[in-house]
Amino acid sequence: MAGNLNHGSDAVAPGLRMSKGSLTMAWWAVCSAMFYLFVAATLASAYGTVNAIIGMALSVVCYGLINAVIARYAIRTGLSVALFSRVLFGHAGSALATLIVCATAIYYAVFEGSVIAVAIADYAPGIGYALASLIVVLYSVPLVFGGVQRWLDKFNGALLPFYLIGLLGAVALAVARFGYSDAWLELGPAGGAPAHGWWPCFTAYMGVWVLMMYTFDYARFGRPEDAGYHARFNFGMPFYLVAFLLNGVAGIFLVGTMPAAGALSETGIVLALLELMGLGGLVFVWVTQTRINTANYHVATANLQAFAEKLGAPRLPTAVWAIVVGALAYALMRADVFAYILQALAYQGVFVTAWVAIALTHILSPAYGRLFGERIELERVPAFNPCGLAAWFGGAGLGIALMHAGPAAAGFATPATALAAAAVYAALLARAKRRWFVREAAVASLASAPADS
Repeated sequence: MAGNLNHGSDAVAPGLRMSKGSLTMAWWAVCSAMFYLFVAATLASAYGTVNAIIGMALSVVCYGLINAVIARYAIRTGLSVALFSRVLFGHAGSALATLIVCATAIYYAVFEGSVIAVAIADYAPGIGYALASLIVVLYSVPLVFGGVQRWLDKFNGALLPFYLIGLLGAVALAVARFGYSDAWLELGPAGGAPAHGWWPCFTAYMGVWVLMMYTFDYARFGRPEDAGYHARFNFGMPFYLVAFLLNGVAGIFLVGTMPAAGALSETGIVLALLELMGLGGLVFVWVTQTRINTANYHVATANLQAFAEKLGAPRLPTAVWAIVVGALAYALMRADVFAYILQALAYQGVFVTAWVAIALTHILSPAYGRLFGERIELERVPAFNPCGLAAWFGGAGLGIALMHAGPAAAGFATPATALAAAAVYAALLARAKRRWFVREAAVASLASAPADS
């Protein structure tokens, strides 16, 4: 990211925006993760390959449409998730949004960092997992320092061809060693693919709508004249064709072809790739996971910084918060807490889905514009905004209730969360009062204040 911006707490000024190519290379780091291979293979095993591919294709369309709206708004305003959440939920209410996205990004940093550490420890047993984890954290943290960020887009751009070559090479080597078989097209449960199995596959990808929040924090660095390109291509469907569909089909194929990848886990696929590709497999894993972790560490650092400042912490350099994120990531990589984190992520996913639905409703609704014109109120917001908080907790509460109402109801928890949060926010926003978005003392002065965007 550009400059020495205190990026968790400031809107991005026009002079700090990134070129079209630089932002593309920085963002496309997110498309390379073993997670995408693993989740597609898991869904294919549970619901059938065809259903998994349909679910991925529908997700590509859904993500592309939603992120096109979010990207244009973030570029126009320069706001971060933390700042935009202040508009939606109030100054204190927005703290929860920054905490959730920070915790989620740290989890993914731990998850993907652990994959690299496992690969290093497996390839060089003398190093051991603990030391390998420390190595991963020590080289990951500096990637979000201000000076390093100036070439981070070039770093990710240079690694992109290696990622694509490695993915295609893994598929080619699997065919060369094990022969081609259509077994990957026949993955599924013992009793056959369930009817309408595409639906749980589609809703599974709704569980990672945190990528919409990632989009917000990245797109705000785009230049206004590039908004169309970013909305249609960079943050749009072409990106998710690679991230979800290309990676997903490759993951399904590898699991259906390589016997060693049959035990479905992210590390299981990694160890199978190491067995198949040797040193080339280690390089491929390092490339894919390092690319995605530049995004995870950036988002975690930005939101931890914003959250800490909401609690009254002094404005410290970004590097300090990056080091804190690294320390937390290393502690979690060493601790046996994955079961607890996965359970926490299930609840976080509900809140993230509700946030995205509210954000989309706010952007598309003309109601806020009728109240404030082109002005976006950030400094005079109240501690709590009843409009946003009622929608957020109402939608999330419904989702959590459905999660615990049995398997049939749980399948609708995520979409029900999104629909409920959007409906409640739209209804309240249509009747919103100025005092919901600004402190009472400031309401009287708004009429005479000059508009600014």
